[in-house]
Amino acid sequence: MAFRALAVSTKSGISAAALVVVLILGALVAVMSRAEAGAGIAVSDWSALRFTVWQAFLSAILSVVLAVPLARALARRRFVGRAILVTLLGAPFILPVIVAVLGLLTIFGRSGWLNAVLTQLGLPPVSIYGLHGVVLAHVFFNLPLATRLLLQGWQAVPAERFRLAAQLRLTPWAMFRVIEVPLLRQIVPGVAALIFVICLTSFAVALTLGGGPKATTLELAIYQAFRFDFDLSRAALLSVVQLVVAGGAALLALWIIPVMSIGGGQDRPQQRWDARGGVQAVLDLAVIALGAGFLVLPLIAVVLRGAMGVMQMPMTVWTAAGSSLFVALISVLVLTLLALPMAGWIASNRAGGVEAIGLLGLSASPLMIGTGWFIVINPVMNPADLALPVTALVNALMALPFCLRIIVPRLRDTVMDFGRLSAGLGLRGWPLWRWVILPRLAPQLGFAAGLTGALSMGDLGVIALFADTERATLPLQMYRLMGAYRMEAAAGAALVLLVMALGIFWVCDAMGRRYAAA
Repeated sequence: MAFRALAVSTKSGISAAALVVVLILGALVAVMSRAEAGAGIAVSDWSALRFTVWQAFLSAILSVVLAVPLARALARRRFVGRAILVTLLGAPFILPVIVAVLGLLTIFGRSGWLNAVLTQLGLPPVSIYGLHGVVLAHVFFNLPLATRLLLQGWQAVPAERFRLAAQLRLTPWAMFRVIEVPLLRQIVPGVAALIFVICLTSFAVALTLGGGPKATTLELAIYQAFRFDFDLSRAALLSVVQLVVAGGAALLALWIIPVMSIGGGQDRPQQRWDARGGVQAVLDLAVIALGAGFLVLPLIAVVLRGAMGVMQMPMTVWTAAGSSLFVALISVLVLTLLALPMAGWIASNRAGGVEAIGLLGLSASPLMIGTGWFIVINPVMNPADLALPVTALVNALMALPFCLRIIVPRLRDTVMDFGRLSAGLGLRGWPLWRWVILPRLAPQLGFAAGLTGALSMGDLGVIALFADTERATLPLQMYRLMGAYRMEAAAGAALVLLVMALGIFWVCDAMGRRYAAA
């Protein structure tokens, strides 16, 4: 039963939800006000729309197709280091995009490791730029996500089904067709739809590996119209188109994703008789090795190349690092002030509408929000003066949906377990949060704060719209170094950014766990 002592958070929950609505819908209204009704979409904009949908489709299909054998191999095999590998599958989610791109360039770029081998073999080099480069980067980020989701589905299959298959002496192929194919039919469409939506709004990948008339996404077209042409009307029109496409795809994804019902069991560990030695074992281990290599090699390349480039970094890198730290800390603070009251309202009142408001960040593009607030701020003052605060605010809004999903379940459990006791003791307001809620919510809150800080630290989106030559975060400064072909200095900056992003995640997560244990 929800305890009404938490109802004191209703006013703050309403205020936080109202602020989220104003920030996102206010930006949308501002954008639509500058989108001229008579203005049509140019041929190049239609090309950007087609490329956006096509690269997202290819990225989703390839990510899922490659994730199926990798997740199946991980579900069938037990080996030393398996837990570490599964944990590493979550690393690309908090990895700064620009850092991963530099790692991929080190491996697959013009002067990369792969082309060096091809040159020695007398074969023509490959290029990472264009459609295949964008898709490659998206697969790098989304293959781990698809693998984790599919692996969860495989591990949810009751062990009794595999025991029954063994008793019936089903062949490995028959077992795959009878047990695993129905599972894939349930999970794969939703996973592919989720990745498709994520790739629709990808900006940093298209900015660094795309470009050109044939490899421009809608997000990149908005940026070009804004930064190079300062055509606010065209940027606004493209923002509306992007919102319609991404929002429609998000609704379609929610409709496609099914409710999983694998079936009951006795929670026994799975014993896969079909996963014993022979060709099956060799194939599974080969798939695991290839998947691990694809995910780990770019990170190793960043560390090795960055260690040699640290001494070549200009002082502007350290200034930008300070700006990134400021943005990340402000994002964490804003997220905490928004997420806690909204989560309290959701947990105590079953306010599904508030949870839906929190999910607005998934349907709105950061560039759309940034464009809208540039339009609002521009007549009043120089938007560049607010580049860092606005970037921090938008980053917090983008992280809010994920953090609510992390915080709310634990807060609901606390409401159920300690509601009556707290109400009987008269605990309400700050004492209630201090003595009852925060100690039990601290691990989840620390994880959510670390996730927000890491994502904000590596963001290359809104800052690219607002920043001038005197203001830059570390990802933007790194991008500028890459554009100036100072790749060694950019590699050093990438290593600093990687350490800072992982560091802020570790510190916030550790602080949350320590506070809970105190």
